[in-house]
Amino acid sequence: MANVYQPPESNLINENQDTGDYGSIDKAISGDYELSIGDVLKESWEKTSGAKWVVHLAFIYYMLVMIGVMVVLGIATSMFIGSATSEAGLVIMQVVTQVGMNLIMLPMGLGLVMIGIKRSVDAPISSSEVFAHFSKMIRLFATMVLMYLMIIIGLLLLVLPGIYLMIAYYMAMPLVVEKNMSPWQALEVSRKTITHRWFSVLFLLIILAIIMLVSMIPLGLGAIWTLPMMMIAYGILYRNMFGVESETVAQ
Repeated sequence: MANVYQPPESNLINENQDTGDYGSIDKAISGDYELSIGDVLKESWEKTSGAKWVVHLAFIYYMLVMIGVMVVLGIATSMFIGSATSEAGLVIMQVVTQVGMNLIMLPMGLGLVMIGIKRSVDAPISSSEVFAHFSKMIRLFATMVLMYLMIIIGLLLLVLPGIYLMIAYYMAMPLVVEKNMSPWQALEVSRKTITHRWFSVLFLLIILAIIMLVSMIPLGLGAIWTLPMMMIAYGILYRNMFGVESETVAQ
């Protein structure tokens, strides 16, 4: 898959070298990292012990804020529609609403991811992590827009390039938060890293999706274990690829 689609190269800054006993940016880009699906699943399951309720409380915070934002934006949209005089105005309002939702919810979603990353190195975790990354909201939003744009372009180019990028960009968002990267730099680092194990990452995601789906069958009770497991598995995969900064562990 490596040669299916090659976006323009970015100048990657080697500012994040070895971070603990795990990966680093240089090692990740060169493909020097471990990815055993069985080991990731086993370790993430073991690390759910003592982390389940932190993850679930953080998820509850996330959902409550999302509902609140949807209500507020819904009321604002209804008021605007009542006074709108053109279709263009309605479209603009819808765009503003979607942008506002993403600006608030993206940092909170990455807070959930960061709980998994911290748990992967046995650092202290807290449900309040979901509120800790609003300072990165603009960069996260820019990363999302750029990522979707590149994927859409890839899908228009015979579909396969877009599918390749959907997986290859999987680690871009946490790189913006945890390594403080720019949007394009994060996308390129993620792409170059995952390209070495593209199919392994894909199979891991499929297995996790199946586990989550099966766990939801008995009234969703299995999600008590599988939701934290998925967050931690993501963190372990990130840790093995890039390592975790000492500043992240200390926070």
